[in-house]
Amino acid sequence: MSRVAFVTESRLPEGSDEDELVSAILTPRGIDVVHTVWDDASVDWTAFASVVIRSPWDYYTKADAFCAWLTSLDVAGANLWNRPRTVLDNVHKRYLVDFAARGLPVVPTVCVPRGSDRDLRRVLADNGWTSAVIKPAISAGAHLTWRTSIEAATGDQARFAAQAADADTLVQPFMPSIATRGEVSLVFIEGRYSHAVVKRPRADDFRVQTQHGGVADAWHPTDAIVEQAAAVLREVAAPLLHARVDGVLEEDRFVLMELEINEPYLFLSHAPDAATRFADAIQHTCAVSP
Repeated sequence: MSRVAFVTESRLPEGSDEDELVSAILTPRGIDVVHTVWDDASVDWTAFASVVIRSPWDYYTKADAFCAWLTSLDVAGANLWNRPRTVLDNVHKRYLVDFAARGLPVVPTVCVPRGSDRDLRRVLADNGWTSAVIKPAISAGAHLTWRTSIEAATGDQARFAAQAADADTLVQPFMPSIATRGEVSLVFIEGRYSHAVVKRPRADDFRVQTQHGGVADAWHPTDAIVEQAAAVLREVAAPLLHARVDGVLEEDRFVLMELEINEPYLFLSHAPDAATRFADAIQHTCAVSP
């Protein structure tokens, strides 16, 4: 049997729930899925036909080590998907600023460097934002993500300064459509659109992640929205096994919030044949040289 590594973390030694869906398809095809912890020094990553990043959801807590791990697999020639250099470019959300500079529709983003003494109220006032969201530039699952406003910013300055002292920090305008229309996620497999979901926060929150009470439902975007999301992917100059394009809808316009090509949850159970499409794509990677 060919052996494929599904990369996870020590808290999830058996991977995520949707990994079972994919493993059940790959095993009868002669492909053995092995869950491997990304920072387990005993793993020989070159011994696998393919290495697929799936659920190393603690990466942001030790980002330097994770980036060093990606680099080491690149040097060793492991068949990692997505590709190491592509994932490295995606770990830090400064890519949003870069995408905006290229003319892509992106939620406006100010990246405050670690150790900066920026005044939070001034950041909001300079950009004409009455309400904003603060988050680390390297994070997952809405970790340390919170809201402020032009009225509350002075009182929130100490919290903001403490967070910016520890890490690069993003400031973005709050997008009211999240509360009314939700956040949408379009999943692409091998560069082709597969399926989509809409994620909605609970009534008293703005975070759409399930651990914060959010819910996700199958969603069917228009061809125009799919094309707008696909245009974001075309900015990535590398083949992609999988990607999730997250955004909000402003009327009929897709506005990017995040491009998830590191360890996205793919909502495979929300669409018929999505797990099969992903299994097919993983099987294809086994025949690709690193």
